Amino acid sequence: MLINVIPYRGMLNSIKKKESLKRLNRISGQINGIRKMVDEGRYCIDVLTQIAAARAALNSAGKFILEDHLKTCVSSAIISGKASSKIDEILKLLDKY
Repeated sequence: MLINVIPYRGMLNSIKKKESLKRLNRISGQINGIRKMVDEGRYCIDVLTQIAAARAALNSAGKFILEDHLKTCVSSAIISGKASSKIDEILKLLDKY
């Protein structure tokens, strides 16, 4: 069985990088909006709702980057027989969540 794997790049390709930066810029705007809401003394539930939205957007951005990592770096490591270190990296990452 032949597996179609994108070769290891060590970083996001230009398309994935552009999309990641777009997402992160949007999140940065959300954070600035939350800061402004706090400064203006907005209702707590409204602020907390926006914090939850920003957190969800960060999680989505993280999943986007993780998916690329799994499809490239980890897949290449598995094929080359060096999966153990990549698995250890992901396990350490998951401890942070």
